[in-house]
Amino acid sequence: MHYLNRTLIYSLLLCAVSSSGWAQVPLSACLEQGKKEFSLRDFNNARNTFQRCLSIDPKNTETLLSLAAVQMKTEDLNGARASFLEALKHIKRSSPYLSYTYSMLGDIALKQQQNKAALTYYNRSLTYNEANVNSLVGKGVIIESQGDKKGAAKVYETALAVEPLNIIARKRLIALEPIYFSDEEMLEAMKQRYAVEPDKKELTKEDRELFAKIHEAEQRGGVDYLKSKLPLVPQDYTATLFKGTDFAREVLTLNGYNALQKQVGQDAINVFQKMNIRIQDIFKLRDMKGNKIFTDKNTLTDSGYLVYNEALQGRKAYLLPNEAVPPTQAFLEKVNKRVKELKESGYTEISRAEMALIKQQTNCSEKTMLKNLGLYILPVTTNDKRYFVLSREGSSDKKSISWYYVARYRNRRDPSVKVPANKMAEMYASLNYKICHAGDGELME
Repeated sequence: MHYLNRTLIYSLLLCAVSSSGWAQVPLSACLEQGKKEFSLRDFNNARNTFQRCLSIDPKNTETLLSLAAVQMKTEDLNGARASFLEALKHIKRSSPYLSYTYSMLGDIALKQQQNKAALTYYNRSLTYNEANVNSLVGKGVIIESQGDKKGAAKVYETALAVEPLNIIARKRLIALEPIYFSDEEMLEAMKQRYAVEPDKKELTKEDRELFAKIHEAEQRGGVDYLKSKLPLVPQDYTATLFKGTDFAREVLTLNGYNALQKQVGQDAINVFQKMNIRIQDIFKLRDMKGNKIFTDKNTLTDSGYLVYNEALQGRKAYLLPNEAVPPTQAFLEKVNKRVKELKESGYTEISRAEMALIKQQTNCSEKTMLKNLGLYILPVTTNDKRYFVLSREGSSDKKSISWYYVARYRNRRDPSVKVPANKMAEMYASLNYKICHAGDGELME
């Protein structure tokens, strides 16, 4: 992850005149050839050339750093790390390249998702040059990912104090404004967006929440979205901060935010209609966790934006009114554990059709079957259940009567299925009775 203009850094590094005044002409010529190839973006030949230079002088830091630069360009991260580490053995403690080298090692570790190592390298780089912007931004990214967003904001501010036009630091700092802004700063930001009265003195909890929503809409590209949808965006929909500077940026006013919410909501409705969802069902759509995606004002909720974005990509990330919330992996693992326990306790899983068969053969209600006839129901989702009946040998006739009817049904399809004797079932059958009342599904006994 490179934060500075790496092409410029590499070019300066590779084109620098060696201060140690190498006496070996072949090495000098070799380096010049590699630099020329690098400048022409002929990275394969440049790598080969610098490797030949190392055969002349394996400890030459300019060669090692030049080779590492080529390896970074070609995404040979392991090779670049080895070259930078080897260079560290020979770089003088007073060299300006010391901070640079540790910073590059931080970039490599960050690219390889080794955040702990990356942070160590960035901090080491900053001990040699506390104004190394690349290391400051890299450090900020890591501590932000660790949850210290206010700490990250301070690091980004330090980076911008050194390099005000650093785009990555500025973008990441702007994204954290709802987190690190003081009450005074946020109140001023709300006034700039015409979201509070100009003479308001104190920020409320509701103001903070509103600022977070407007700011999030801006981060999603709300200003550009309105411009793409409206032939002419009204002047009171946007405001320009830091006008006339290199940091100027357009933000949404409260009117613009409200207009954006309505526009996106209507666009989402149109998309869902094109997906053949009935208009009366659109406002009942939920995300995959069961949360509504439309507010009462027909605007999208936070999760609704994600669902809408997926729909734009042709992907279904919503639940229709008749669809149940899918179980989580953790819940499925608990279900599987319970299924294993039931089977170990002598229960057999049956199908919905077999469940209907038992009801037809006995006239018993689910309540009666659960209480008296060895039935166990395992809920999976709101609309999905798994059924089990007691099939363990030695169980009472009453508790095993459900399994008796299932086994008899299965035996007709597979003669290897053994049908257990059940005197209670056989007695009722001989009298042409069913064991439960047809009206309430209770046992006849």
